[in-house]
Amino acid sequence: MGFILNETSDDVAATITAGAFHKAQYTACRKRFIYMNVMRSILLTLVAIFGLIATSCINDDFTDSPSATLTFSTDTLSFGTVFTDLGSPTARLLVYNRNKKGVKISSIKFKDSDTPFTFNVDGVSGSSFRDVEIRGRDSIYIFVECFVNADNSFEPRKVSDRLEFVTNGVTQEIEVEAWAQNVIRLKGMKVDHDMHLAAEMPYVVFDSLTVDRGATLTISPGARILFHDGASMIVNGTLNAVGTVDRIIDFRGDRVDDVLPGISYDVMSGQWGGIRLGSESYNNRIEYVDMRSSSEGLRIDSCGDLTRQKLTLVNSWLHNSSTSVLESRYAKVDAYGCCFSESPFAVVSLTGGEHNFVQCTIANNYLFSAVTEPNLSLYHCMGSDDGSVSTGDIPYMKANFENCIVWGLGAPLNRVDLTGSDVYLRNVLLKADGNDDDHFVDCIWNEDPLFLTVRNDYYFNYHIQPDSPAIGRGNPDYIIPACLYDMDGYDRLPSSGILPTLGVYANPVQTGNGD
Repeated sequence: MGFILNETSDDVAATITAGAFHKAQYTACRKRFIYMNVMRSILLTLVAIFGLIATSCINDDFTDSPSATLTFSTDTLSFGTVFTDLGSPTARLLVYNRNKKGVKISSIKFKDSDTPFTFNVDGVSGSSFRDVEIRGRDSIYIFVECFVNADNSFEPRKVSDRLEFVTNGVTQEIEVEAWAQNVIRLKGMKVDHDMHLAAEMPYVVFDSLTVDRGATLTISPGARILFHDGASMIVNGTLNAVGTVDRIIDFRGDRVDDVLPGISYDVMSGQWGGIRLGSESYNNRIEYVDMRSSSEGLRIDSCGDLTRQKLTLVNSWLHNSSTSVLESRYAKVDAYGCCFSESPFAVVSLTGGEHNFVQCTIANNYLFSAVTEPNLSLYHCMGSDDGSVSTGDIPYMKANFENCIVWGLGAPLNRVDLTGSDVYLRNVLLKADGNDDDHFVDCIWNEDPLFLTVRNDYYFNYHIQPDSPAIGRGNPDYIIPACLYDMDGYDRLPSSGILPTLGVYANPVQTGNGD
């Protein structure tokens, strides 16, 4: 007869019977059983002992050696620009104990008792901390914020302090700094008469900035118009935002810190609403403007009156919108020497109206979702080319795209038959295979313009490299005084016989920031 040996005494007793085995077999089996129980007891005892030792090391084994110092994630914690009376985002400092044994930090505090900085340790707030423990090879978080009161200065001023750590009698310090900038707050503001925004201090717009009918809002060169989350500008009158080559006007969100170390919030779309030109707004001018990181970009409402200029854009960069960067419906809009880039939808979407785009770059390297529409979308060009558009008696689109580049993620153009239309692309570099015809004249098909942009590095630069096929491929006849000089101030026609480069920039550059 056979038998089964399990690990419990009940199972052994049930299966081992005196009549089933010879005496020697029974004795051997019993010895084995006793041995197994003894070994189990020894193992459990050892586990308990090691557990006590480990617990003792974690809780009690601290060093008081002066050589057991701390290390930090940075030696200078910088907030960059902080707007007065508004407070800052939270900055994070990691404090490491690289030693095998634990340490006790006897004191953590700012040196200046009147410091503009506040902090907490691992989520616990206080003005100072004592006997903070860090186990061996462990770390803690320090979270720091900054609040600076306003004064009368126009220029940013540096505020700083030193966060002091005392461990085993050794003092270590971390520099904490910020540049405090006074701002002018505009909350739910209505411009009902002619108004001027100067450049001395930034403006922060809360809720909305509305220009009423009959009023003109003039923005000086170098002005910074910063929009809080969800804020927008609505123009029912006239917007005159004219900068210069060395004093660009900024339209952007009010987050001026980094979303990641070394990566500005500028790369994040959707930080503010955008700018809308109402149906009764005319004669708007945007020149040397950098508009970025909005939700809706620049929207131009239908007016149906093509005898009046709706908007003139010159040497400006509109980029990084959660929807189209520029959308115009049944309006008269001209763009000279402008760059439009980064959108999950059409970067530029035009419906009907009358448009001239000369020396422009329309590009797309959007980061945060798939690109679902062409870079350039044209609707109501000829016949019912878009079922969502009610044509009525509104005339079809008239448009010219000359000496331009259309290149990036997504298709260059929507599927529209331009035969018989009044839409022409002349000397345009397109990311597509195709052939010239009556509406595509002297175009460059599917040749990479070689932008300096490196999308994976969050680097967006639409200057072109020296071996770009866009160099010398433009037609000088299309260049008018409005776009003779590019955003960098360079002449597109520096001497007789030189053919212009396609796109927004006149000169190629090697690498880097376009200098």
